[in-house]
Amino acid sequence: MKPVQIALMIAVLTFLITGTSVMAQNLNPPQQRPDRSPKIPESIHAELDLPYAATDNRAQRLDLLLPKSPKSDKPLPVVVFIHGGAFRAGDKHSGLGTIVPLVQTGDYAGASVEYRLTGEAIWPAQIYDCKAAIRWLKGNAGKYNLDPNRIGVIGTSAGGHLVAMLGTSGSVASLEGKLGDYLTENSRVACVIDEYGPTDLLTMGGSHDAPHSPEADLVGGPVQENRDVARNASPVTYVASDNPPILMIHGTNDPAVPFTQSQELLAALKKAGVDATLIPVEGAGHGNFNTPEVPLRVREFFDKHLRGLDVAVSDKPIAAGPATPRR
Repeated sequence: MKPVQIALMIAVLTFLITGTSVMAQNLNPPQQRPDRSPKIPESIHAELDLPYAATDNRAQRLDLLLPKSPKSDKPLPVVVFIHGGAFRAGDKHSGLGTIVPLVQTGDYAGASVEYRLTGEAIWPAQIYDCKAAIRWLKGNAGKYNLDPNRIGVIGTSAGGHLVAMLGTSGSVASLEGKLGDYLTENSRVACVIDEYGPTDLLTMGGSHDAPHSPEADLVGGPVQENRDVARNASPVTYVASDNPPILMIHGTNDPAVPFTQSQELLAALKKAGVDATLIPVEGAGHGNFNTPEVPLRVREFFDKHLRGLDVAVSDKPIAAGPATPRR
């Protein structure tokens, strides 16, 4: 066979192989990962990516959700969600699953806050951001018909830590920061729900004291070598009699944040005379509770402390639902 014929044969074979491959790709395009994120229903007006710190930083934004048909013309109480992610990851989108059902009732407005992660900035940047977001909501209360005196916060894991900090450090000037256009507003909140957040970085122990733990990334080095910063970043440090009502929800088998962290904060709050409650989720790990009883008690707590309803929030332990495989 002549060289020209051989080259022609190779070209034909190459075309057939690549053509078949391209055809297969067109007939069977790659499967996109399904979007399981909560959707914002038609009954809610959403204003997304609002800059609360007067910067261009994408991390310093919040999403504001308002019911299109509120049950009252009076200013609405606000539930603010702060996300978890070990201070390293996560975003405000994860808060929609918590605040959308509350806003849908027409009884609440909702907000979900993003903040700078430890890859960008260390403590106290995170609490500066959260406090700036609260001040922004208060400064814009008239525009959106919000009640600045009825703002409750809820957070999970690292977000639980940050909402606990908002609750305990409302009068701590050194943690206010100077972000945003509403520095004359205060960052106090009316009530707090801390879901399995760290409360005392110095007593977490074990792997949390390691050089590259989430807590080490937060405080700028190993926790036990940066005790002053770790103490400054611990909600238990600021417990005082003027703290607002605080509810903690925590899995008894949490492998990431020890259940004892919530017990420690509960004891300090009770000693100071603060209205504090801890609900154990029996057998649960780090979140993933899978029981409707948790959102029910969340709603009861906010109804009591933001709407003034005569509701008793039980501290009776909750049994965890069946585990859901993580994707």
